[in-house]
Amino acid sequence: MHAVKRVEIIANSSELAKILEGLNAAGAPGYTVIRNVTGKGIMGNISDDEVTTLSNVYVLCYCAEDKIKPIVEAIRPILNKFGGVCYVSDAMEIRSVRCVSHL
Repeated sequence: MHAVKRVEIIANSSELAKILEGLNAAGAPGYTVIRNVTGKGIMGNISDDEVTTLSNVYVLCYCAEDKIKPIVEAIRPILNKFGGVCYVSDAMEIRSVRCVSHL
């Protein structure tokens, strides 16, 4: 196992392209996108009654610690302008290529 950073972004789906462009430009090794995220935040409940351009997305990215600063610098202006949140936390990654190669 080795230490990595977990970046979680929740934002309006209309800003997804800009967020992914920022992650790519900052050198993020990859990401996962979950669309139509619902829940409750400081603005109240986010309904999942209908999928619209106002739906939220959840973007999850794991990266090395040295990639955090460029990622935050790329994402912060997007979230400041259009809204959304970003959390950075520690995580541990298990690299396991053996389980795939022995199938």
